[in-house]
Amino acid sequence: MTDLLDVQNLWVRFPTRNGIFDAVRGVSFRLGRERLGIVGESGSGKSMTGRAILRLIRPPGQLTADHIRLDGEDLMTKSEKGMRAVRGSRISMVMQDPKFSLNPVMRVGDQIMEALRLHARVSRTEARKRALEMLEAVSIRDPERVFRAFPHEMSGGMGQRIMIAMMLIPNPELLIADEPTSALDVSVQGQVLRIMDKLVQDRGMGLIFISHDLNLVAQFCDRVLIMYAGRVVETCDADKLHQATHPYTRGLLNSMPRIDAPQSRLDVLSRDPAWSEAPSVGPDDRGLPELPQPGPAGLGNLGADIAEGK
Repeated sequence: MTDLLDVQNLWVRFPTRNGIFDAVRGVSFRLGRERLGIVGESGSGKSMTGRAILRLIRPPGQLTADHIRLDGEDLMTKSEKGMRAVRGSRISMVMQDPKFSLNPVMRVGDQIMEALRLHARVSRTEARKRALEMLEAVSIRDPERVFRAFPHEMSGGMGQRIMIAMMLIPNPELLIADEPTSALDVSVQGQVLRIMDKLVQDRGMGLIFISHDLNLVAQFCDRVLIMYAGRVVETCDADKLHQATHPYTRGLLNSMPRIDAPQSRLDVLSRDPAWSEAPSVGPDDRGLPELPQPGPAGLGNLGADIAEGK
């Protein structure tokens, strides 16, 4: 499988009163047209890695990398004007909370149309038609009503679907989803993930799914990177996540309650300072395997599995 994204030796640094703080330290990975999960505790560098791929680190933050290649083209060599042509058009990012990402004084339809017309030469009539089609694609039952509504009139699940529609309407090659279901209840989580999975599979896109929910990532993704203190400490196939060997990953798994394996007392995660000093795990030397292509129902009973804690 050809690499869609190749990140090598990515660092993100911020100056502080006590010296330089390394938020992301030497992260390297490759992505095909697959679903890659990035998991870890809050502050482990997951979201910062996603923003760094889009070069959204602003001064005084410092971003360095040997390369960030999208389809073989190094994004590190592009000007800011060149990156504006990449953001949204070739790489889109769904933020964590739609309340802070959607413009509260613009109607939903106008925001989706703007996302399309920034990257494609289409008339307002065509943009409106495609926006309504996109709202239908994310399983919104009454797209005309939602098109005319303001963001504050929408629930959290509806807002997240609108964000997904807005990010996917320019038809990007890669979608970065930063904890898109963290504020949603279990039943809505399953619905949003099924929608995202179908759209990604139908369009042949790559997906980076950032989350702190290991069970969710194990169900939804193909491969997983586990991050700690800005470093990648382990990589594994998502369906083998519960067989992971690194003590940090084991600690995360053992600290989560499971209905199918009840415990009288959950483990407390203990951290070894040596983990933060060890080199980041690099890309898999075996390359990217050919991955199965699930159809629209490829996630199976995902909502029920999440509810059962599997």
